[in-house]
Amino acid sequence: MTNTGKKVLVVDDEIHILHVISLKLKNAGYEVLTARDGKDAFEIAQSQLPDMIITDYQMPYLSGLELCSRLKQIDSTKNIPAILLTARGFALNEDEMHAAGINLCINKPFGPRHLLMIVNDILSPVTAIG
Repeated sequence: MTNTGKKVLVVDDEIHILHVISLKLKNAGYEVLTARDGKDAFEIAQSQLPDMIITDYQMPYLSGLELCSRLKQIDSTKNIPAILLTARGFALNEDEMHAAGINLCINKPFGPRHLLMIVNDILSPVTAIG
């Protein structure tokens, strides 16, 4: 396990999803912050300034979309990349995603390994070979 030095905030009100994603990221060397609702996530994002946010869409207090939209309005958090986890069949159009600062929507259920590959791609866009 290597320390990436990158911090990821994972937000989901389903504890088993929070656990699976957190474990996968920690095993890959990421520092993981967690929140169970959008309100807590909003406060954590402002105080901890994570390198990325992975958030569920449907949550108490603030949806993932509302969370990302609010963070987009604040200078210190507006450039944090975000992945939105959504129920199957739910989709945002590109304008909504761009306005909220969401890089990608992933349908549940998803593979944790696939999610980790996406996180790695977004946080380490250039990988040296050798």
